[in-house]
Amino acid sequence: MNSRIEQLQEEIRRLKAQKADLEAKLPIHSVRPHQLMAIEELEDEIDRKSEELHALEKSAGNTSMINDD
Repeated sequence: MNSRIEQLQEEIRRLKAQKADLEAKLPIHSVRPHQLMAIEELEDEIDRKSEELHALEKSAGNTSMINDD
């Protein structure tokens, strides 16, 4: 499970870097819809992976509590 957590953390870092790169490339004026859609898709993917990561971390925390007894 720890490897999946580490994998998700790395994927989230990578996606955030891609998002920052796209945002940096946005023109000040005349932003095109496809540019915003690409950023929104990255945000959605980051949210999905963050939720999965949170669930795994919560599960791992509960598992370690059970094993301590």
